[in-house]
Amino acid sequence: MTAAEARVQTDKTEDVHRIYGIERWGRGLVTVLDGGDIGLVDPLGRAPAPVSLPVIVRALAERGIQTPVLLRVAPFLDHGIRLVNEGFRTAIAETGYQGVYRGVFPIKVNQQAQVVRRIVEYGRPYGFGLEAGSKPELVVALSRPLPADALVICNGVKDEEFVRLAILSRRLGFNTVIVIESLKEVDTIIRVSKALGLEPLLGVRIKLTNTIGGAWAASSGDRSTFGLNAEQLVAAIDRLRDAGLLHCLKLQHSHLGSQIPDVNDVRRAVTEACRYFTELSREGVELSHLDLGGGLGIDYTGEMRATESSVNYTVAEYCASVVETVRYALDEAGLPHPTLVTESGRAVVALSALLVFDVLEATLYDIETAPEPEPGDHHLVHDLAAVRGYMVPNRLQECINDATYYRNELRAIFRRGVVDLREVARGERIYLRLMSEIRRMASDDVTPEMEAQLYRIADIYHGNFSLFQSLPDMWAIDQLHPIVPIQRLNEAPDRRAILSDITCDSDGKIDRFVLADGLARALPVHDIREGEPYHIGVFFIGAYQETLGDLHNLFGDTNVATISLREDGGFDLLEEVEGDTVAEVLSYVEYNPRECLDDFRRIVDAAISQGRLDAVGGRTILAAYRESLNGYTYYE
Repeated sequence: MTAAEARVQTDKTEDVHRIYGIERWGRGLVTVLDGGDIGLVDPLGRAPAPVSLPVIVRALAERGIQTPVLLRVAPFLDHGIRLVNEGFRTAIAETGYQGVYRGVFPIKVNQQAQVVRRIVEYGRPYGFGLEAGSKPELVVALSRPLPADALVICNGVKDEEFVRLAILSRRLGFNTVIVIESLKEVDTIIRVSKALGLEPLLGVRIKLTNTIGGAWAASSGDRSTFGLNAEQLVAAIDRLRDAGLLHCLKLQHSHLGSQIPDVNDVRRAVTEACRYFTELSREGVELSHLDLGGGLGIDYTGEMRATESSVNYTVAEYCASVVETVRYALDEAGLPHPTLVTESGRAVVALSALLVFDVLEATLYDIETAPEPEPGDHHLVHDLAAVRGYMVPNRLQECINDATYYRNELRAIFRRGVVDLREVARGERIYLRLMSEIRRMASDDVTPEMEAQLYRIADIYHGNFSLFQSLPDMWAIDQLHPIVPIQRLNEAPDRRAILSDITCDSDGKIDRFVLADGLARALPVHDIREGEPYHIGVFFIGAYQETLGDLHNLFGDTNVATISLREDGGFDLLEEVEGDTVAEVLSYVEYNPRECLDDFRRIVDAAISQGRLDAVGGRTILAAYRESLNGYTYYE
């Protein structure tokens, strides 16, 4: 390759880079290599050069780990933990705050053992702890080798067994805080504490009246599900005082919200939380910790705007806003600065995982050729073809209107038996060719109406994944995640497509995409080449997606690989987990795979007895059934 050719290729790569907005949402973790591959960048600097994602995918396939694969990048997880903890350390130092920060990771955000184990490992230098919202999560937290100064925050509804385990764990050195969520829990805690003869370490969750914006607004404000209002808070204090346990109340928990888009909402909520902290102190409550819950958001789109999938602040700005607001409020009240606690699960883990899947086939609507009408065709077919004669830039909307009208009328008379199948097929192909030409001719600043009409002819790329299993938030709440082809980004994408999953459900599609110039209804993609794999990457899915995935169409967990990036440009496979087999998935929904095999064998035996099948055919069918039971639930 000549220097000039290399320069042209590099320019193309940069142009494509801009199409997908990778420099905006990639945060320096994702880039495009000169050869057109997506590259993963070690944010800790231990691997000096980006590592090619397609190379990783091919190497995993050679080891038997095929797509779809969930790829966990260990340095990205380490980076997330450092960002939050160092952000608070810096803010504390710069503002002269007299307390410390002790964050916790909410296990519900990603309950997978590999993830929690690494969070504990990477968080150890910071005294990073865990939050448990259920008995199973508390069992997980208490089995982890947490540092001595780490917290275990217990939220959620708690029965006597939950409370008993939490109190007893204090004898092992755990800093297990039981957060009171209701007045009923106060009575349960008092009863269990007296029965054990042990004092608990307590917190109380207080409902704030401030609400935040975004998709999770309902998790904030005084109509949120958990916590005490002002009246209930006073009653709880009185009951604890009467029981001689008020001195055990050390932590105030005030959940700010989830994925908070606007940093000013953070300031307002923290200010209100400080008012409660001040008043509780005046009531004689010896508070030492202020837990501000979750809320630290992720900018999935790179817009840096206060929208549902973006935020208008950085991690550093969030930390500074919290620390500064608490310091001013408590200085004004004349109170010592408490230990600050947040439960920033999304910010810690979201960036650490991505899903890679292969495109199995494509349904193309952007066609290159169309037949001419035949002499005997209905006039509507001829009318359709005639639209090309006045297709000029200032009449494109007129062309769309006319072509759509003629096509719809042709379909109507087909239903009435006026035209035959071949005639309507010619009309459909002429229509698609017209719309393809209109799309190429249309400028970037098309009207919303025209964009919606052109979207209807976007290609469909059929991917080897389940939206409901691997990306449930994209289906359920329209959560956006960056999506981009992971190869050939030195080639201009010549098609636009929506992504359809492997399920048989019409909802199993993705038709909202993050691009450099905003959101789009179709993803720029390349032609599929025969015999050459084409992979799509969905980035920053580490928060909630693994935990919330369901078994729609009985597609199970994908293969999982955890990698670290090496100095020589390669990678190390730290751990791998095989995706669910069909038998495993069946057991999740109360089938016994062995019984299924036995039942199927009886059906085969009956067919042999009835002469509809010979013994060799019976063995072949049984072998196929057994192989399917033990196979991957996705396309192999």
